[in-house]
Amino acid sequence: MHIMEGFLPLYWCAFWYVVSLPFVAYGFYKLNRIVKERRDTLPLLAVSGAFIFVLSSLKLPSVTGSCSHPTGTGMSAILFGPFVTSVLGLIVLVYQALFLAHGGLTTLGANVFSMAIAGPIVGYWIYRGGNAVGLNTFVTVFLAAAIADLFTYVVTSLQLALAFPAEIGGIMASFAAFGAVFAFTQVPLAIIEGLVIALTFKYIIQVRSDILVSLKVLTPTQVKTIQESFA
Repeated sequence: MHIMEGFLPLYWCAFWYVVSLPFVAYGFYKLNRIVKERRDTLPLLAVSGAFIFVLSSLKLPSVTGSCSHPTGTGMSAILFGPFVTSVLGLIVLVYQALFLAHGGLTTLGANVFSMAIAGPIVGYWIYRGGNAVGLNTFVTVFLAAAIADLFTYVVTSLQLALAFPAEIGGIMASFAAFGAVFAFTQVPLAIIEGLVIALTFKYIIQVRSDILVSLKVLTPTQVKTIQESFA
């Protein structure tokens, strides 16, 4: 997913910076409120950021100019929403660009939009929708995390297609080609990521369910039902 330094034309780099800026700005506002008002959630916030950093650092070669890897953003999107996740993703992507040669500073806006904004938004709404219709909590978490991962690569494929349309078929042909290549590595990675985050979510319920209730991720009734199923 990390589009490498210098790979995108500068006008596309600027475009994705502009598109990403409002999400990140609002995310900083929400994060600042959490730091001031919800200090009991800070350890969980740190764990969410660590998930993004560790999982998104496990890259596999994929399309020329990019790579394939888990994103880790599903956990943060479920717990804190997509805006806070955009800030955590930004911090991770800046560190990776500067110290790990993953991505780049010119392509930071594009990478932030695909991994830290678009994917988390989809994951967040899948979780909320699954909860609203009474879907099993762990199935919902799995779907939210896995589809957030996959949607990140859908957006990355579109970003690359917009910048490099095919001579025959244009943007749509290029989008299909990039997406097909990503799919070989990303579908199994997304499934694994969904399972890992679902298991981690189960552990959080076991040790700090009170925080999940205070964040309105789960209701007290849901927590009680889930904990009774563990017995």
